[in-house]
Amino acid sequence: MKWPVVNGVSCVTYYAHDHELVDNAVRFYTNYLGLTIHSETDNGVYLASDDSLLVLKLVVSKEAPDSAEVKKIHKRFEEDLNIVDWRSRAPGFTLSIADLNSTILKLQQAGLVLQITPNDLYPNEAYFIDPLGNLVGLTTTANPLSLVPPVKKLDQPNEGYIMSATVSEATNNNGAPLKGSKNVAVMTSGGDAPGMNACVRAVVRAAIYHECKAFCVMEGYEGLVRGGKEYIKEMSWQDVRGLLAEGGTNIGTARCKAFRERPGRLQACQNMIEAGIDALIVCGGDGSLTGADLFRAEWPSLIKELLDTNRINQSQYHTYKHLNICGTVGSIDNDMATTDATIGAYSALARVCQAIDYIDATANSHSRAFVVEVMGRHCGWLALMAGIATSADYIMIPEKPSSSKGWKEQMCEIVSKHRSKGKRKTIVIVAEGAVTSELEPISSKEVRDELVKLGLDTRITTLGHVQRGGTAVAYDRILATLQGVEAVKAVLECTPDTPSPLIAVVENKIVRKSLVEAVQITKSVAEAIEEKNFDKAMDLRDSEFVEHLHNFIAMNSANHNEPSLPVEKRKKIAIVNIGAPAGGMNSAVYAMATYCMSRGHTPYAIHNGFSGLARHESVNLIDWLLIQGYNSVGGSEIGTNRATPHETDIGMIAYYFEKYQFDGLILVGGFEAFVSLDELEKARCTYPSFRIPMVLIPATISNNVPGTEYSLGADTCLNALVEYCDVVKQSASATRDRTFVIEVQGGNSGYIATFASLAVGAQISYVPEEGVALDQLEADIASLRKQFASEKGMSKSGKLILKSSNASKVLTTQVLADIVKQEAHGEFDTKTAIPGHVQQGGLPSPIDRTRAARFAIRSVQFIEDSFDTINKHHYDVDFPIENTELSNTAAVLGVKSSHLKFTSIRKLYDFETELGRRMPKKISWKFTRDVADRLVGRERLIKELGQVPSLA
Repeated sequence: MKWPVVNGVSCVTYYAHDHELVDNAVRFYTNYLGLTIHSETDNGVYLASDDSLLVLKLVVSKEAPDSAEVKKIHKRFEEDLNIVDWRSRAPGFTLSIADLNSTILKLQQAGLVLQITPNDLYPNEAYFIDPLGNLVGLTTTANPLSLVPPVKKLDQPNEGYIMSATVSEATNNNGAPLKGSKNVAVMTSGGDAPGMNACVRAVVRAAIYHECKAFCVMEGYEGLVRGGKEYIKEMSWQDVRGLLAEGGTNIGTARCKAFRERPGRLQACQNMIEAGIDALIVCGGDGSLTGADLFRAEWPSLIKELLDTNRINQSQYHTYKHLNICGTVGSIDNDMATTDATIGAYSALARVCQAIDYIDATANSHSRAFVVEVMGRHCGWLALMAGIATSADYIMIPEKPSSSKGWKEQMCEIVSKHRSKGKRKTIVIVAEGAVTSELEPISSKEVRDELVKLGLDTRITTLGHVQRGGTAVAYDRILATLQGVEAVKAVLECTPDTPSPLIAVVENKIVRKSLVEAVQITKSVAEAIEEKNFDKAMDLRDSEFVEHLHNFIAMNSANHNEPSLPVEKRKKIAIVNIGAPAGGMNSAVYAMATYCMSRGHTPYAIHNGFSGLARHESVNLIDWLLIQGYNSVGGSEIGTNRATPHETDIGMIAYYFEKYQFDGLILVGGFEAFVSLDELEKARCTYPSFRIPMVLIPATISNNVPGTEYSLGADTCLNALVEYCDVVKQSASATRDRTFVIEVQGGNSGYIATFASLAVGAQISYVPEEGVALDQLEADIASLRKQFASEKGMSKSGKLILKSSNASKVLTTQVLADIVKQEAHGEFDTKTAIPGHVQQGGLPSPIDRTRAARFAIRSVQFIEDSFDTINKHHYDVDFPIENTELSNTAAVLGVKSSHLKFTSIRKLYDFETELGRRMPKKISWKFTRDVADRLVGRERLIKELGQVPSLA
């Protein structure tokens, strides 16, 4: 690496107050500026560039600033960032480098504040303060007087990883390796969970990408204690092929009594040092992560003991005296605090819902009751979410035992009311940790006996370890992959003073949380239950858990208990589906109607969209009994239509709105629904009947509605596509040397193709935002040829290419396959596969069911809260159309980063929408696309979505 010093010197000496500051400086200059350790003395360290054009000497001197003073120096420079030219404040040396852009981004990742000239977009020079408080400059010029043209535009640091909808709060992702020097190990511990293999794959490949060595610790902490190459294995890129489609954990997990004692941890410490590991990523539950944090806390004393007993030498002590640990949570119970989801939880929920869907059919046939026992010793998340997703009659969870009366009386009363209304089936879900308010365990047999007393033919189904089985659903594969990548970045960026991080997800955003705090809160829930303090237990649960529980209780009391609102506040609320069917539409109707009933509102369904309303007056009151079972039905039971109000007859629609005196409207659909909401909002000045609160719940597999990062139906689509791709990839692997080109739906949005690519490990994906450029296609084919050559004779060698149907008008799926096959020169075969409308899915996924319920109830609450704001202008002759407060009463409900929020249709339609392409202007998931390519080793020539012309 040729980085000459612009000032003309060849050796620079910097002074540090103590050895710890020297170590900090060594890590900084080696990790971020590419210097290497040349030699060491008792008093300092010599660093050098590859060609020795620069030698940096770091010397210990008590006269140098200590850590506190260095922090003050950094603070002073940060305060003067946009006021004073830093070069006038301190002398320093300046390096001439070729790739200024990526170096700037690396330094920003490290948390440094930079002064960049002439500006951030076109940097020519950059200055920063190093860990010792010295000013260091970077430039593209060869000497102080030379002039060069500005380098290419700097890629802006991203907001992190977007899930299906996720963003890193702690770091940025520029697509360039961090060039860390760590050896990173990953292990799985505790109970197995679907998605753990995806996490292991992500950690291994992300570590290799960042030019680190990757290791797997076999059999959890047991392997760490036993040590040796049998249990601590170095992994290559190819070692983790095919793991995405496999359930459980292929590197094993086991209980380890030895690690619970200090001698066991001491041996584990020695084994890690002998293997050369200085960063550990643990995927497990709260017990496993507690052990990991204890291990890190004890590490200084453990390694000191090893040195004092001559089990390691001084050099090893100096090299490994700090250990970085990061946690990712693998648990089907979803019992970890501070994160919305744990790896494996939604896969387990999918198994539970599938089983209950099957049971539902026979229960309805025989008019039976079923008691279904699910896992959840200290957490009722599985039971709660399954209860919402399957419209269960009653649930029992550890955090919320019956308080108003005994559980037997309460359950029997609710079941009896449901039966009296004509319901033929009864489903009661019991978490294995369910207790009474006196902490007495509630068994499935007790529940059955009570239902039998009601005269119901009752059966018990205990799902047991079936809930852990099978491959991971799309969400868990994506979550585990993004968390694994973020975990590697975390251990590379953490300092000895950084608390151990936990990689979590909040709403839709990947974030770093405190591992210690998360474990403490999680344990506090169990302690609160033991103390019979159930209110505290609920308070310690995440807000989304509490919201879901309140929603379930409200929906479950529909049409049977006295409404919670006084008569004067009750409204008439309509719901309509617009656009193509999407998983979760029926769940939204069910949740909206039952919640309305519990509040006292009157729910209406507009059948077959706006055209059905205008042509046939297709409006019906929603009947409680008729919507039973809606949650487990795909498509749209009330019908849907793509026509917008202007495309039908907006005047007739206004007439029917006035006739039925609707007080609020909920639209469920995709871009056509988005346009419909815009048309209705604009028509308010002409038609008073539209002067009501209106809200759109995005529902489309394309996920192209502005104002949200996630639309209902996208998860159902991904699951269907992932299952399809797994089968096709299996065929390709069995045949050997075969590639399948699979056509993916999504209109002008590459969301589905990108996330499916991440979830199935597709080698290539083409999306409309990029098109299919010839140079990219040529590079991709060349890469496929190399990979097939290197994997000759190996299993799991099948490759997938995902192509969005609108990625190119010229290169159809068949034409693209023919080109690839022609250019393969007989080295591999190419076939096509088109899943078509299979991608819309059959039964909606649990994610789409539960999110639909949450979105629908939030929408009803929005109408309640917004009604008074606009109602006072209902009959104004001069309706104030420019009034922002009034325009906010027509909104889109969307997931944005870590928030669920309403955004005005006016703001979205006028400023954030690309109407010609039916897309939002900002692509929220583009950086996840980079991760998908990186983990399969694809070099993407197109760096910015939508910037490069294609063969369209």
